Amino acid sequence: MLNVALIGLGYWGRNLLRVLSGNPRLKLAAVVDLRPDLKEKLALSHPGVAAHDDVAAVMTDPAIDAVVIATPVASHYMLARAALEAGKHVMVEKPMCASVAEATDLMARARLYGLNLMVDHTFLFHPAVRKLGELVHSGALGQISYFDSQRVNLGLFQPDVNVIWDLAPHDLSIINFLFGCQPIDVEASGYRHFDRGSADIAYLTLHYPGNLIAHLNLSWMSPVKVRRIAIGGSAQMAVWDDLNRDEPVKIYDSGITFHPQQDRERLLPSYRIGSVHSPRVAGPEPLVEVVEHFRRVILGEEACLTDGAFGLSIVRTLEQAQAQLDANFSRLGTLGPQEGTAAMRAVDQ
Repeated sequence: MLNVALIGLGYWGRNLLRVLSGNPRLKLAAVVDLRPDLKEKLALSHPGVAAHDDVAAVMTDPAIDAVVIATPVASHYMLARAALEAGKHVMVEKPMCASVAEATDLMARARLYGLNLMVDHTFLFHPAVRKLGELVHSGALGQISYFDSQRVNLGLFQPDVNVIWDLAPHDLSIINFLFGCQPIDVEASGYRHFDRGSADIAYLTLHYPGNLIAHLNLSWMSPVKVRRIAIGGSAQMAVWDDLNRDEPVKIYDSGITFHPQQDRERLLPSYRIGSVHSPRVAGPEPLVEVVEHFRRVILGEEACLTDGAFGLSIVRTLEQAQAQLDANFSRLGTLGPQEGTAAMRAVDQ
């Protein structure tokens, strides 16, 4: 049985604590967190799990096989590097780290030490995303022309990253999973409504090979929570509304057809409005699937779906978007003197 240590008991760390301790094929051996009341709480809720306030206790423990990291993004590289150097397999929260240089270094170290490096892009294990994958990969939707996403809510304002680094990794990982390609161009604009040095609203437009365009609407400033993805194909269109528990995925037998040149004098499309179908979408909790996948990857039973190369691809696009955002802010004169890519990370921590 694999012994796993969890570093970080914040919002997502608490979910991982529940799922790791609930997997009968893993042993959650230790938790690391700086909260002074950690030991007392864990003694009551998870007896037998060691509590530490120093990561060294985990890194130097030869009984620990793997480390799960759920801490602020700025610490991902340092902690993952230390774990790999200590001979531990690593699963780290999204995004993988704060720069392409850091991600590339982690990949090299994992390869050098013969260890697994996995990024927790949880949505790739969501049954709705798997259904969208079936539709795209089978050709049921036809030629895909666009991916449109709304991921907005009121907060949660993150102390260490802006809205792009917080929310965009979800959609970018889904796009990579569905279409298997990197953008050839990235456009980004954003707005900063508080004196924090980072955007709380952002709009990304990504151009992919094959005339595929993706648009991401990201916000911590919306009065309502929206989690919606629309995919437009030449044969059918699909919409996933993550807040619709009864019919999360809907497939629309709708589209647009342009007649051949000889059949028209001017560009007049014909519209097809057909039926709407909502397939059954059900499955285990995605995070449960993530943890079990990590276990199987370590044992060599499965190839890693979200390995270091996958995580690097997301960080590369985030870095491109951040560069565009910084350039636009600078051009429009909306940044204060302390702001920018590097300052954003330092000021927000």
